[in-house]
Amino acid sequence: MKFTEVTVHTTSEASEVVADVMWRCTNYGVAISDVKDVIALQKDKATYWDYMDDSLKDDTRDVLVKAFIALDATAETLPLIRADLEEAALNGAGFINFGSLETTRREVEGDDWLEVWRKHFRPLHIGGKVVIVPEWIKYEKKGGEVVITLDSNMAFGTGEHETTSMCLKLLQDYITEGDVCIDVGCGSGILGIAAVKLGARCAYLTDIDDIAVRSANHNAENNGVADKTVVAHSDLLNDTQIKGDIMLANITGEILCRLAPSIPKNLKKGGTLILSGIIESRLNMVKEAFRAQGLNLEKQMHEGEWFALVFKS
Repeated sequence: MKFTEVTVHTTSEASEVVADVMWRCTNYGVAISDVKDVIALQKDKATYWDYMDDSLKDDTRDVLVKAFIALDATAETLPLIRADLEEAALNGAGFINFGSLETTRREVEGDDWLEVWRKHFRPLHIGGKVVIVPEWIKYEKKGGEVVITLDSNMAFGTGEHETTSMCLKLLQDYITEGDVCIDVGCGSGILGIAAVKLGARCAYLTDIDDIAVRSANHNAENNGVADKTVVAHSDLLNDTQIKGDIMLANITGEILCRLAPSIPKNLKKGGTLILSGIIESRLNMVKEAFRAQGLNLEKQMHEGEWFALVFKS
């Protein structure tokens, strides 16, 4: 089967937003190529692996986000991607630098795009315990490690991006055996799956994207935690009776502020709320939105251009 490979030139800070836009228009895969990830990989020899594409070492200021679209859907899909990218850039003007958003395309064979996808992933060691492993790589678990296997055709949330990485690190710091975990905007399901493997009694995951819901369910099954994981197609939990000991939301600052009044209803008294996906210009706005709900800021963390916050109820 032939595909159209669509490449958008953007920046590190906008890459997740661009990938999100492109995921809405394809079921066949999205990959982010960021030279900063390669530099970090080269510095950390413990996580080096043979799938890395040597071409990624080339110095470039652009981050490349690639989507793969069925050839017969290209004419219809490209204008939708362009319109959504322009809308995202307009909404983020003054807060996020989207770069040029220059877009190119080429025709590829199905096997070609799969190899391109795979070259962008490697086993990732995050925090003291969690290791994220692409499902096609054989990995031997070491003592004390919590291994999470993710599908190659996954939704957003691989652990590579700073926003997800910070959530996973903070989750390891705050989760305790038997906790109930809630993840709002779950993407691939990585955070909820990690919570269960770290000892949570169960995890409730929500997302408004159909692909994310399917991906989270698939990944939960692959990791053997489907019996402890519930994935809902929703922006928030509709069941107010469900109370989480620990709650996560890795979205964007604007959406976090919009959801702020609704999130605490599912958080237990004394519970922990971990927020990520926040750029500096939105940091104080998010803090005030959640303080207004009676939550107390306990910790602030940042990696690259992104911030994460921990609140206690």
